[in-house]
Amino acid sequence: MAKDKTIYVCSNCGQESPKWIGKCPQCGEWNSFKEFRVAAGPSSESSFKTNGLVSPQTLSALNIKDISSTDDPRIDMEDDELNRVLGGGLVKGSLTLLGGEPGIGKSTLSLQTVLGISKKVLYVSGEESAHQLKMRAQRINESPSDNCLIFCDTSLENIFACISNVKPEIVVIDSIQTISTSDVDSSAGSVSQVRECAARLLRFAKTSGTPIILIGHINKEGTLAGPKILEHIVDTVIQFEGDQHHMYRILRSIKNRFGSTSELGIYEMLPNGLRPVSNPSELLLSEDHEGLSGVAISCAIEGVRPFLVETQALVSTAAYGTPQRSATGFDQKRLNMLLAVLEKRVGFKLIQKDVFINIAGGLRVTDQAMDLSIIAAVLSSNVDTAIEQGWCMAGEVGLSGEVRPVSRIEQRVSEAQKLGFTNIIIPNQNFHTFGARNIKGINIIPVRKVEEALRHLFG
Repeated sequence: MAKDKTIYVCSNCGQESPKWIGKCPQCGEWNSFKEFRVAAGPSSESSFKTNGLVSPQTLSALNIKDISSTDDPRIDMEDDELNRVLGGGLVKGSLTLLGGEPGIGKSTLSLQTVLGISKKVLYVSGEESAHQLKMRAQRINESPSDNCLIFCDTSLENIFACISNVKPEIVVIDSIQTISTSDVDSSAGSVSQVRECAARLLRFAKTSGTPIILIGHINKEGTLAGPKILEHIVDTVIQFEGDQHHMYRILRSIKNRFGSTSELGIYEMLPNGLRPVSNPSELLLSEDHEGLSGVAISCAIEGVRPFLVETQALVSTAAYGTPQRSATGFDQKRLNMLLAVLEKRVGFKLIQKDVFINIAGGLRVTDQAMDLSIIAAVLSSNVDTAIEQGWCMAGEVGLSGEVRPVSRIEQRVSEAQKLGFTNIIIPNQNFHTFGARNIKGINIIPVRKVEEALRHLFG
């Protein structure tokens, strides 16, 4: 008879080891490995044969040509931003993980969504009472849907019994760290409990076709608790980001088996819940920055949607021997590269200057088309000369000072023209790519090098 084996699992990141280790090689945490005993032999819970849907006698491999390729219709969440991030809606039988920092609005977004759809939803809460959820529902939606059912419990067995009685079309678990099963001898929120509960919920979702939304917490490193466990189990990982002191929240897709991971959703936090922002460009631009130096407007693209963002820069004489380089919402290493290009290729000495960069609105933008606006904002602050109203730009800057082409230039130009900008600086190769045709109401200025762009902006 096979013996049970012992493994050691890091309680912080989920890294497994056959022996105890003082320091986790994955996350660097000390004294985080806990001992777990694993039963030998195949487990009855380890296959997708729950509920008697599959028997060992009928298991057979399928030819890929014989598998149906028709997609099931997605479930409309009645929220354009959430549908965009999910890839068009919620897929039946999928397991979605919604993560975020405490108090960022995860429960508010989930409850607001399920109250507004016509599907039968079971909302399982392990953190709040039914009375608390009722108070929040009244604040979010004065006339909520009659199809939302509330169940407050932390036992996985009780949750499955309630699902069997209710037969919902969508299940929301708030949160996965509070759910536990009696088959695992550890406290709720531990690595073994999170892994086992998530695996059983995944099996139920795949066999029944019921989509499940899990709400997860953020640990002290800023990642989803148990990332090596949850992120590999679930189908979709979406993260709710933002600052509690700002009113904007960003919904970002980290993993999506049914859509793109480059989509972005923007919400505005209001006293009565979260409001989807359909046109973020108008909100991300300040109302008046005329006469203010260090401000440049860039047209960035996240996913499929273009929006204009305001880049702010402050250049001042270094108070200490080593100048500071700080970036909020922009890559720090790329900022250092752009400053080196500005000093080497353009001739502006910034070695004794402190440089601070901020992307207005609390956004974090990864589009490399922001390079040109970063350099323009830094130079504007350095010479204390404001960029004229009505100018925006988009272009990637290379190490030799050339302005490299960016993708989907037509959408960027159209977005700038729609918001009333009269001049836009773009790479010269992009100007020839889309036929050098002008869009009415905006003057398109192609440039080959950074010096040309700065000459148009500052004369």
